[in-house]
Amino acid sequence: MRKGKVDALLGIVFGDEGKGKIVDVFTPEYDIVARFAGGPNAGHTIMFEGKKFVLRSIPSGIFDEGKLNIIGNGCVIAPDLFMQEAKELEEAGYDLRSRLHISKRAHLILPTHRVLDRAYEAAKGKNKVGTTGKGIGPTYSEKASRTGLRVGDILENFEEKYEALKARHERTLRDLNFSDYDITEEERLWMQGIDYMRQFSLTDTEIELGKALKEGKSVLAEGAQGTMLDIDHGTYPYVSSSNTVSGGVCTGLGVAPNAIGDVFGIFKAYSTRVGSGPFPVELLDETGDRIRQIGHEYGAVTGRNRRCGWLDLVALRYAIMINGVTQLIMMKSDVLDSFAEIKVCTKYTKNGASTEEMPYDTDGWQAVYETLPGWQTDLTKMTNEKQFPQELKDYIAYIERATETPITIISVGPDRAQTIVR
Repeated sequence: MRKGKVDALLGIVFGDEGKGKIVDVFTPEYDIVARFAGGPNAGHTIMFEGKKFVLRSIPSGIFDEGKLNIIGNGCVIAPDLFMQEAKELEEAGYDLRSRLHISKRAHLILPTHRVLDRAYEAAKGKNKVGTTGKGIGPTYSEKASRTGLRVGDILENFEEKYEALKARHERTLRDLNFSDYDITEEERLWMQGIDYMRQFSLTDTEIELGKALKEGKSVLAEGAQGTMLDIDHGTYPYVSSSNTVSGGVCTGLGVAPNAIGDVFGIFKAYSTRVGSGPFPVELLDETGDRIRQIGHEYGAVTGRNRRCGWLDLVALRYAIMINGVTQLIMMKSDVLDSFAEIKVCTKYTKNGASTEEMPYDTDGWQAVYETLPGWQTDLTKMTNEKQFPQELKDYIAYIERATETPITIISVGPDRAQTIVR
């Protein structure tokens, strides 16, 4: 952490790595924690002192009363879901009004955006992307087409703007012959969420961040999803709707490239993916089921089963390059405690060809593995690196050599205390 810089904390494969926990661990070292992309489709789970919280839109630094948290302009917000999330935190004793600022430039997810999301997915037939149905994609689409509503719009003549956009959506739904929806109750809660959001500090957060950096304050940018779900660099079209990579920090918060400091890349000791799309390391067998059960690999927001497989070095190296990762953080090492052997994907093959670099189209490629000995040791009670079994040390060293990037933090359990800094 350097004063006057923005450090980025990113999921660097398919998301779900445990970013929320690490942001929570890092927060005491920073002055500001900021979300720069994504919306309520991304759930960041944090556990401490026997309590569990799932944050969807609110930054994971919210539990530290001395820190400012920012929802940046690159995010999209559903007012009803934001209200529900914020009130749960307030009921748990956290004063959000004094520590959370929201960008006036962030876009709003309307109830009809969620209907459009379902309608578009239904129209794709067998080629579904596997969205969460939260309205994220349609909202970002309207951002690009310059027809969306932003947080700042709720401060003046909002109802008129809302009705105009809602009517536009309804015309599109009629054109799609999609009539299976009723948003009456949803809309009522959504409008309550709008009134609730007006009680918060809605600001020009890019100016606020610029001043803070000039004053020498430190910022932690909290990513959502992962590099392989980036709209430009992921496994398109099976991707998210925003830039989840380090470049997205600049556009999603309004900070200059020379303000970026360290880039922390978070990955699991194995691989997971939610939704449709190519996944060369997927294990459709007992081993995949075993990883899922031990790792509780179910979506924090959706509850969907995550597809599981061994670590993918092809994807990992690619993500490190795209993001300029300076330090790696390995999560869920303890999930592999009972495996006698652990495999690592070193390259892909298809139709007689092989590659160690990420192909344009990952569909149809097969993983090629190297096998390493497992540590078969309970890591969850360990408190420092000296206690690690040699096999785990060898696994860490293997990944560091293959990626040419140091692994500086190892997570050995879900609690914030089960985090070992090397």
